Amino acid sequence: MTAFRFELLARDPATGGRRGRLHTPHGSVETPCFMPVGTRGTVKAIAQEDLEAIGAEIILGNTYHLLLRPGHELIAGLGGLHRFIAWPHPILTDSGGFQVFSLGGLNRIEEEGVTFRSHLDGSRHQLTPELSIGIQRALGSDIAMAFDDCTPYPATPEQTRASLERTMRWAARSQAAWAAGGGDECGPVLFGIVQGGMDTGLRSEAAARMAAMRFAGYAVGGVSVGEPRELSEAAVAAAVAALPEDKPRYLMGVGTPAELVRYAALGIDMMDCVLPTRNARNGLLFTSAGPLAIKQARYARDPLPPDPRCGCRVCARYSRAYLRHLHLSKEILGAQLQTHHNLWHYLDTMRQVRHAIELGRLRPLIESWPYNRSN
Repeated sequence: MTAFRFELLARDPATGGRRGRLHTPHGSVETPCFMPVGTRGTVKAIAQEDLEAIGAEIILGNTYHLLLRPGHELIAGLGGLHRFIAWPHPILTDSGGFQVFSLGGLNRIEEEGVTFRSHLDGSRHQLTPELSIGIQRALGSDIAMAFDDCTPYPATPEQTRASLERTMRWAARSQAAWAAGGGDECGPVLFGIVQGGMDTGLRSEAAARMAAMRFAGYAVGGVSVGEPRELSEAAVAAAVAALPEDKPRYLMGVGTPAELVRYAALGIDMMDCVLPTRNARNGLLFTSAGPLAIKQARYARDPLPPDPRCGCRVCARYSRAYLRHLHLSKEILGAQLQTHHNLWHYLDTMRQVRHAIELGRLRPLIESWPYNRSN
């Protein structure tokens, strides 16, 4: 098995975008990359062999959801998450911090951890940094995340500072629990998470303090929680500037294809988001000309593929008219085909980004990218 290692292969001179390669025990990942979200051990509406076919190299699992169902002990007993879900490639697991944040009406944040009620059956649980690390160890992911306190938006300066400090304390406890679990040079690794809200000064401080803890990599959390895009970009840029050059940088929970391109230009190496799969199930397709809402009546007799410039197997075979019919009929095939297309588009976006960085032409790609046009 391969030891965890990050290679920096090229840099875009005009933007600072990075082209790299992430080596993990279950394979290598070309960066900047997009990671499909498989929260409950599955990327919704697409099979593992199709993920492989469209070029996905790493996917996500989630501690909170896998704790509740089917349980990390069961997964460990069946050989770990890779074997359980039949995915022999890299897996990153989120710590569960964002999920308990997003279910705010069901949780209580304390110094020990977060006490919450299951959204499935109302049962009471407590998730601590130590338990989060233990669950991720049991799952056997290649990259585990420190437990953090996701700062809401808007937040007062006092709330932001308190969230940052709690995240730092929980990061230290996560790191201690990780070290206590042992490991070897070919084993999984732990990333720290930078919080700080939309305060660029706090973001810089948090990143510098997290960098001093010498994690294997660093995530920027607490963005895409309702704030304007310009605040997100400023917060991310402030964090990135204080993170080490030789470690991978992961921006959590973003975004649209246009946002992926812009964040890659800030020096982000890894991104994930539920948008391509969730929007696919809701009938919104991402295309080279912008978003396409397939349920619109104008597509009822449209023989064109969703995106004539797309190389995916859906666009090679199926028409807009047919996909609209499937979507309006609530046929499962519609969600499957639209998910395949959207994920292909996201992964192809990252292929274009990597190529542009290699050529030193990332800025022209950003300037030409469709933002809010629809066809």
